[in-house]
Amino acid sequence: MQTIVGLGEILWDVFPDGPRFGGAPANFSCSAASLAASSARVSMVSAVGDDSLGSRALQSLQDKHVDTTHVAVVQHPTGKVDVSLDEDGKASYEFASDTAWDNLPWHDDLLPLAARADAVCFGTLGQRSDCSRQTIQRFLAATRPQTLRIFDINLRPPYYNETVIQQSLQLANVLKLNDEELPILCELYECGGSDVEQLRQLSERCELKGIALTLGSQGATLLWNGQLHSADAVETEVVDTVGAGDAFTAALALGLLAEEPLAVINERATRVAAYVCSQSGATPPLPTSLHL
Repeated sequence: MQTIVGLGEILWDVFPDGPRFGGAPANFSCSAASLAASSARVSMVSAVGDDSLGSRALQSLQDKHVDTTHVAVVQHPTGKVDVSLDEDGKASYEFASDTAWDNLPWHDDLLPLAARADAVCFGTLGQRSDCSRQTIQRFLAATRPQTLRIFDINLRPPYYNETVIQQSLQLANVLKLNDEELPILCELYECGGSDVEQLRQLSERCELKGIALTLGSQGATLLWNGQLHSADAVETEVVDTVGAGDAFTAALALGLLAEEPLAVINERATRVAAYVCSQSGATPPLPTSLHL
């Protein structure tokens, strides 16, 4: 059985109608567990507070069949973020500071998990504090060379900087980003030309196996070992976009681990993302037709 790890923030998305469980790596983990069914073991590495939201977060993960053995309980409040939606359902975020996931401690019992991980997903937001950044990067450095280390960049101003991006890309071998994040990386790495040309330049300069570029209503493009595939978006009635990118990344990870053709991976991932957009909340139950 393969081992998949979400590494980073656990938090609650506070909508006008109440809080919903979230955090990009946590969403990734829940979606991966749903898509994989019993074919993979999905674990979360993060921290929650010794409070009611922390207990609810642990239960939410367990209800989605995500292992919480490596979710630390610390003396800081469980993370929260105020979410507002525009008329198209697109989300904007305001994050609480110095929360539990900012204080993710290192323990040596993380080493066996890192050593057996087949895929790990992480981003920039979870690294906004020195403590959590050191733990996340130490975990990644302890994985095997063949492990898929997926950097779902997830830029949330002002919680990133060039150093964190560069350090993360040095540790990653797969990059996932969206059309708003691509220009930021291209400026940093001095890439030019079309989107495809920029992806190829980023892949070469950062020594990546692959890149996934999501384009919203324009679909997604995958670059893997020099091969390219573009998929059209699936038409859907958008309720909210929260968690859609994380679900895409989960489908991407599972498809790459299964060594499926790029077209199969990309088309399933876009269908999964579209389905999540059509539902309320970041981790709705995924229909069996989308499972691997």
